[in-house]
Amino acid sequence: MGKLDRAQDRAMELIGEIGDGLRKRVPDKAVQWVETGAALGALRASSKVAGSFVRRNPYLVGAVVAGAGLLWLAARHQSRKRQVQEASLLRQQAVRRGDFEQDDYGV
Repeated sequence: MGKLDRAQDRAMELIGEIGDGLRKRVPDKAVQWVETGAALGALRASSKVAGSFVRRNPYLVGAVVAGAGLLWLAARHQSRKRQVQEASLLRQQAVRRGDFEQDDYGV
């Protein structure tokens, strides 16, 4: 068993060295194309899974989309409310000129 394990380990080391050598010799564009192809393959597979999920559970997907829309609407409303409060606070501070620091010229 020891010789077989050592032979397998040595084979794995050689394969790793060959892979490293190929990566160094192959232009960066080729590696980029391979990575892009892998990403497109993953995107294609995930779109098939998502499509089958939507076909099987259309009401669930509709509810999720509606819930996401309501969350977005609530966040937008809260943001606008906060902007109005900040604007009114700035107007109040502008009326109270004594709150600001004055320089030597009184400005």
